[in-house]
Amino acid sequence: MAPIIIVGSGLAGYTVARELRKLNREVPLTIISRDCGSFYSKPMLSNAFQQGKNAASLVNFTADQMAAQLNAEILREAEVEEISTHSHTVTVAGKRLPYSSLVLALGADQRQTNLSGDGAADVLTVNDLADYARFRQALVGCRRVAILGAGLIGCEFANDLASAQFDVTLIDPALWPLSRLVPEPAGQAMAAALSKVGVTLHLGKTPQSIERRGNAYRIHMESGETLEADRIVAAIGLTPRVALARKSGLFVERGIVTNAWLHTSANDVYALGDCAEVDGLVLPYVMPIMQAARALAKTLNGESTRVAYPAMPVVVKTPAMPTVAVPPLDANGRWESAKAFDDEADPNSVWSVFRNDQNEMCGFALMGDYVKEKNTLLSTMAPWLA
Repeated sequence: MAPIIIVGSGLAGYTVARELRKLNREVPLTIISRDCGSFYSKPMLSNAFQQGKNAASLVNFTADQMAAQLNAEILREAEVEEISTHSHTVTVAGKRLPYSSLVLALGADQRQTNLSGDGAADVLTVNDLADYARFRQALVGCRRVAILGAGLIGCEFANDLASAQFDVTLIDPALWPLSRLVPEPAGQAMAAALSKVGVTLHLGKTPQSIERRGNAYRIHMESGETLEADRIVAAIGLTPRVALARKSGLFVERGIVTNAWLHTSANDVYALGDCAEVDGLVLPYVMPIMQAARALAKTLNGESTRVAYPAMPVVVKTPAMPTVAVPPLDANGRWESAKAFDDEADPNSVWSVFRNDQNEMCGFALMGDYVKEKNTLLSTMAPWLA
């Protein structure tokens, strides 16, 4: 019997494998990893520096340990060159490997900056363990770090590096941090909290070019002002990895397109995680990946299962301002915010809810002391996506 092949050894790929093994210990399973195949928590990359963690200390299990746990063959440092959906094979290092089912858990790449200047190519991104190792090494002897992007990852890096005593500058064209996740009052609370721990914010401003200045860099803004930094890190979002799927004839839009059962446009080929557009949604967060992996494991075991998403909070790991949010799926509606209406709450705490046109609560953002109300709000939310 041809094995089930999973392409990708990140959270999505390994979670599918783990969930499948809960249901079936015997079906042949092969996992193809483009890197060393170690299992680690990718969300830890943006808040590990201040804890003194290097890349090796972030590894939970090596590829050999994962292979033993999962009763699986793991191909390391291997790239899939071609998928033949007609012959049910993938090609790796010139060798064709047959599959019974194929799971694409390819992940996403850091979005590239559109900057000019001789220093633009030196901008760092952190998307995996190898990137993190390079990032830690690049910061040795540095003091000033500029971060491009004040979204979830940018804010986490800013808080982490400021806590590690770097001089941190956070730059974003949006007018407040976390602008895609929370409303302005909540974003302004995050801005104030980051400022309090030493982060300098340049919001509503767009970098245009980066110039090398000896061992440092000068950032030229569209406004005409300039900023100096020893190192520059970009955290401006993710781009689903779709090149292999497109080359193989699979239907691709924002991600690899699947229905609610994780089926792609080809028979016996599935996709999930950061690379996938599942039933019209791209949800690059941990909880959607876990839900999709559990559903797909059942399907791979012969029980066709539709993925259903409960309300799934996104936790922003910023100790300066703890934050948890459920972003609304539908932009039609309004945010309502209140700042520290509870006498016992920190005065900087913010409570925000999103109501649709029927006045139902279908999203929220809780900051500071109000994060403890997460479960209460989850229990009163309108159905999110079932």
